[in-house]
Amino acid sequence: MTIQFSLTQQAAETAQAPCIVVGVFEERALSAAAAKVDEKSGGAITRLLESGDISGKPGSPQALFALANVTAPRVLVVGLGEKRKFDAARFSRACTEAARALKGLPLAGAISYLTELDVPGKDDAWKVRTAALATDAQAYKYAATFKPREKAKSPEFGAIAFAAPASAGSALVVAAAIADGVRFARELGNLPPNICNPAYIAEQAQNLAREHPGVACEVLEEADMRRLGMGALLGVSQGSANPPKLIVLQWRGGSESDKPYALVGKGITFDTGGISLKPGPGMEEMKFDMCGGGGMLGAFLAAVELKIKLNLVCVVPAVENMPGGKAQRPSDVVTTMSGQTVEILNTDAEGRLILCDALTYVQKYDPQIIIDAATLTGACVVALGKHATGLMSKDDALANELLAAGEVTLDRAWRLPLWDDYQSQLETGYADIANIGGKYAGAITAGCFLARFTEGYRWAHLDIAGTAWEEGRKGSATGRPVPLLVQYLLDRAA
Repeated sequence: MTIQFSLTQQAAETAQAPCIVVGVFEERALSAAAAKVDEKSGGAITRLLESGDISGKPGSPQALFALANVTAPRVLVVGLGEKRKFDAARFSRACTEAARALKGLPLAGAISYLTELDVPGKDDAWKVRTAALATDAQAYKYAATFKPREKAKSPEFGAIAFAAPASAGSALVVAAAIADGVRFARELGNLPPNICNPAYIAEQAQNLAREHPGVACEVLEEADMRRLGMGALLGVSQGSANPPKLIVLQWRGGSESDKPYALVGKGITFDTGGISLKPGPGMEEMKFDMCGGGGMLGAFLAAVELKIKLNLVCVVPAVENMPGGKAQRPSDVVTTMSGQTVEILNTDAEGRLILCDALTYVQKYDPQIIIDAATLTGACVVALGKHATGLMSKDDALANELLAAGEVTLDRAWRLPLWDDYQSQLETGYADIANIGGKYAGAITAGCFLARFTEGYRWAHLDIAGTAWEEGRKGSATGRPVPLLVQYLLDRAA
């Protein structure tokens, strides 16, 4: 269920809502809204701070019930940490923890006064959008493959109002669109691979086009790709009974003469590693290997809902990598759509193989910018962990624009070098290029591989292997890098 967002100017102590959310700092300093509630209730919050029942530490929500002279029956007090350290990241965390707590309470809606907090360098619109997205992310719950359950007797949390001036209303429109895109990407990522196969992703893209006027969708079949000479992509797919799909979506929101922005996303719907078989433990997480494609589709959806005044083309090569009797082998040589030949040294380095043909294909649209996103390398996770997306580009201006978009949305990236010095690691005596570059700088050599197929274009690569999903049996797709990409596109449209 998508959360309904709104704004309010009601005073906290008299607000008509099932619950209100206020903040306190570790130094026992109360936010303005918390101070008003505290005064009206005769110091109820202050007493709990003094007794230690409320700490003010970040990520420590505490629900209070039936405070004297306060209209709302519940007051959720959220810890904000040290006041001098309070910044954008801590604001987002506070909103996240508040939303997690609200989801566990038997209520249909709430009013958050966290958006009244002073966040250095951020305006009301940013606070409202960030709070809305944090709330929607916590409200999301995967349910597609569970047995249908009886409707809950208690109300289900589905609406939140933010205390902010009416001038911040446009932020809710942007937040709602990004939230839709993030949910679209998360649902695709979370679905099991026996449902979310290449044909399923193609069907979802076709539905997207049908539901949104102005969107055109084309799905290329295996025979089409063979005619185009996509030997790298087809080499990955040949071990699977599920045929590949090349999905192409277009949106023309800009002038007829404007060159499009191209979004290309890796769509490996399940990655066994092929003949270079992955270890069994953790292999179930390889259903998330299509999160690059899902993220690009989600960003495209959000941009279309915002009727963004840009021309866009979104290309998703959707393929399954299986170790069947027809699967490609290490030492096979394939010919890409570009004409370059590739020696396959490891069939588990398959994402770059489907991307290189997709990157060549998208050039038929003469894009002004090409951005690809892929869960490409474990090496990127080793380098950056689960917090930052790896960004590679030879275009400093493009890289800086993407980094800036990530900072605004807190969907952050970190730039890695893409120097020609690394290209020598991809040399082989049997083809123009090898598909792996050895054990060192694996994320960078993967980027160097893709760079060979984007020469002459402004291009950036986002390695989201660490950020696309949360690990563990209850891990979930995150929907990244949808917020980053939508912000980047909004900045270009502006």
